[in-house]
Amino acid sequence: MEKQLGYDEVLETTQWLQERIEGPVEMGLILGSGLGALANDFEESQAFDYKDIPHFPVSTVEGHAGRLVFGTCQGRKVVAMQGRFHFYEGWTLDKVTFPVRIFKLLGCSYMIVTNSSGGINIDWTPGDLMLIKDHINLTGANPLVGHNDDRFGPRFPDMSDAYRINLRRHAMRTARKLNIRLRTGVYAGVLGPSYETPHEIKMMRRMGADAVGMSTVPEVIVANHMGINVLGISCITNMAAGVSAQPLTHDEVTENAEKARESFTSLLHEIIKTLPEE
Repeated sequence: MEKQLGYDEVLETTQWLQERIEGPVEMGLILGSGLGALANDFEESQAFDYKDIPHFPVSTVEGHAGRLVFGTCQGRKVVAMQGRFHFYEGWTLDKVTFPVRIFKLLGCSYMIVTNSSGGINIDWTPGDLMLIKDHINLTGANPLVGHNDDRFGPRFPDMSDAYRINLRRHAMRTARKLNIRLRTGVYAGVLGPSYETPHEIKMMRRMGADAVGMSTVPEVIVANHMGINVLGISCITNMAAGVSAQPLTHDEVTENAEKARESFTSLLHEIIKTLPEE
């Protein structure tokens, strides 16, 4: 069995990055399918291909650039993943969540996680933005299974405020100020890579889910494990199976993510600019 990435590997990668960047980082961003353009706006940016970073996996999904970008955004020191790793790609969850642990050791007290997701709520339409208030883990796995290293966090981390309520309130105020419609809902995280069946979507709706996707949940669990304050925003890029008669394709996801890009990036810029200091 392949050795899991532990504290030594996280520390080694963090030190490798610190030798190449200036100063601590305040905020980490994970930019999902078709949403990586925000990192192109960074000032004084430095980018590293995942393949060149020690112990980093390599993203294989279309719409994920596969770069770690450092820079300044709205006066804040940030690092962004242009593309993430997914459990369905064959990576173990310690690798999927490895960058989140790097964020913490680099100094991040905040993490903004974004994704493209399928709309379960029948009142919503593609292009809507959803503030994640909670999630349902339907992946059948948890990144904290196995030995717990207390240097990362406690054995049994609390998940009752996984998406920090103070950050959600801040995001809603920001959206109202910009006149951007920001839905609020529950995200169901599934394994993938096949899209869900219509009856699976019916089940999720009855469970209280408003959107579904194949990422985010492992990263948020690990962020909470390490005490990082999380804000999550989904871009509804398609309606889930059974909600629309249209067949589901990844092309639709990337096309609708591009249509929502302007409002999405405007919202994130203003949130980052006005986010209260930790």
